[in-house]
Amino acid sequence: MSHRILVVEDDPKLGLQITQHLKEAGFEPHWLERGDAALAVEPRDYALVILDLMLPGAFGLDVLKHLRRHSDLPVLVLSAKNDTAVKVRALELGADDYVTKPFWPEELLARVTARLRRPALARNGTISFGGLELDVDGRTLKVDGAPIELTRVEFEMLLALARRPGQALSRAWLAENVLDPERDGTERTLDVHVSRLRKKLGTRGALVATVWGVGYRLDAPEGT
Repeated sequence: MSHRILVVEDDPKLGLQITQHLKEAGFEPHWLERGDAALAVEPRDYALVILDLMLPGAFGLDVLKHLRRHSDLPVLVLSAKNDTAVKVRALELGADDYVTKPFWPEELLARVTARLRRPALARNGTISFGGLELDVDGRTLKVDGAPIELTRVEFEMLLALARRPGQALSRAWLAENVLDPERDGTERTLDVHVSRLRKKLGTRGALVATVWGVGYRLDAPEGT
């Protein structure tokens, strides 16, 4: 069964080129030329999104925000904007990858394939990773089969990391999406929450890695 890929690109020539290469690689592309059209799609219908930033109807980053509020669909940003601030902002908003135009079609296909090879992310049900088993609906955690009690913040933080294993999440993103500013403080308090989380995870606590100057990342266990 081929993967359905949503392509959101307003350049007719480039959009056609991308969809043709995806078809040749065995994917099933669906091409949209407007950002507002992308806001209306059902994320569950696709395996991945290739998203331009400069779009008519709705800016690409707004489409990205919308997708992240409603799904864990992998998003690969494809943009002519190559300044660091834009890249960082896209990644903070939840983009899984960022490819700068112009690009080699082979590179784009390699990145799409690599992203789709990563463990499927659960929108509900259970996420299992490195001895951790998170029940998303029941909001419970088991570590190597043993139940572990987590606070709301600890669970949300671990869930955010588990949904993107190997990807660094910035302190700013975690503070905005995990912490309650009125109760949990700001990003300065994240270290305290992470320290408590690591202790509760026991020998699996080392999976939660610090990315200096950025934030945190969930690493694969050694030997995998």
